[in-house]
Amino acid sequence: MSALGIPRHIGTIDPKNVEHILKTNFGNYIKGPEFHSGMMDLFGGGIFNANGEEWKYQRKTASHIFNIKNFRDQFTDVFVQELLTMQESIWDKAAENHEVVDFHDVMFRFTLDSFIMLGFGVELKALQTKGKVPFAAAFDEAQKNTFLRFVNPIWPATERIMGLVMPWKASMSEHLSVVDGFAREVTKKRRGQLEAGEVHKDLLSRFMDARNHNGELLNDDELRDIVLNFVIAGRDTTAQALSWTFYMLLCHPRVEKKLLDEIYQHINDDDLNDSPVLFEKIKNMTYAHAVFYEVLRHYPSVPLNQKYALNDDIWPDGTHIKKGDYVLWCPYAQGRSEKVWGPDAKQFRPERWITREGELRRESQGQWPAFHAGPRVCLGQHLATLEALIAIIFLTKNYKFSLVPDQDITYQVSLTLPMRYGMKVMVEKRENSQK
Repeated sequence: MSALGIPRHIGTIDPKNVEHILKTNFGNYIKGPEFHSGMMDLFGGGIFNANGEEWKYQRKTASHIFNIKNFRDQFTDVFVQELLTMQESIWDKAAENHEVVDFHDVMFRFTLDSFIMLGFGVELKALQTKGKVPFAAAFDEAQKNTFLRFVNPIWPATERIMGLVMPWKASMSEHLSVVDGFAREVTKKRRGQLEAGEVHKDLLSRFMDARNHNGELLNDDELRDIVLNFVIAGRDTTAQALSWTFYMLLCHPRVEKKLLDEIYQHINDDDLNDSPVLFEKIKNMTYAHAVFYEVLRHYPSVPLNQKYALNDDIWPDGTHIKKGDYVLWCPYAQGRSEKVWGPDAKQFRPERWITREGELRRESQGQWPAFHAGPRVCLGQHLATLEALIAIIFLTKNYKFSLVPDQDITYQVSLTLPMRYGMKVMVEKRENSQK
């Protein structure tokens, strides 16, 4: 597709083409000028928007925190602690008072609290805050506006016009000011703590000790970009995946029952107080993994993506790509395609992820690019999976949720896949059938 003033765009859902773009011919496809200009205000030169050496050093520095010891101990501890806070602050009270709760909002608060603690060593306490968290609300709006820039080539003009026509509505610059202030405040505080001799091992501290691809210590602008890039990676995608997971469980009682049986088989209450034991047990819960993978097939956290061709190319299916073309792939459409997944593609069936031998099936990254693929495969995929599974197990084991009737559960157009109107639920404590 193309139009006056818009470069040629070529879309595909063919797994071989997707794998070719992201893995086989990785060097030919980069974040192009269209991507950069739309993303720059919110994400700057952070890892989502970076190419080449700038991207490599950010990924290498971040990779040091994503190791097995941290997963087994520190990360699991934080997730369990935030879930216990959620239990006390929200679900137990809602069950006792028969209150309606927006599940989607709670998941965003949970992942925000968890990642801000892991990434930046800060207690945000979003789960204990009534009303909107200013940073989170501004970040959501800035993200939505960033996506709209991709489909509107004259966004600089239309954003100015909207500011004149609707002066009462907060502008992109106002949302960015809130987001920017949070990132810089976190950075300034941590810099002072490190200068005072404190020792911190979170992601931000590691980047403060790191040098960029020019061999220089990172300045405040670079650190600001890094903070915001990892917030979208650590907060939004997992919160959305958890929301869609419970929506699918509530719509498919058979799957919920089978998942609950596996939870009772593997997990007892004491395991939640022993992170290394919990970590090891979760690794062996095949059906829980299958449920999560099947959710991401239907509701991938990044539903649409694009890159820019540096040189001419020919895809595996014979499509000719010209230098300067934009290429797109759509995991959301791909997951629903019978050509890709067979005649039952639209069915929610976690069993497709389990082999006859009872082991977890691994599909190619081209067929299931839920965590991207190739050299830029999601650095935090194991962290996100661990966080999601701990939350799924904890919440399913302790509570029975039910959907409030007459809701429109659909997605919001954005860079990721949030629920447009949230998801209202009622909750009751679950009788523990283990006992």
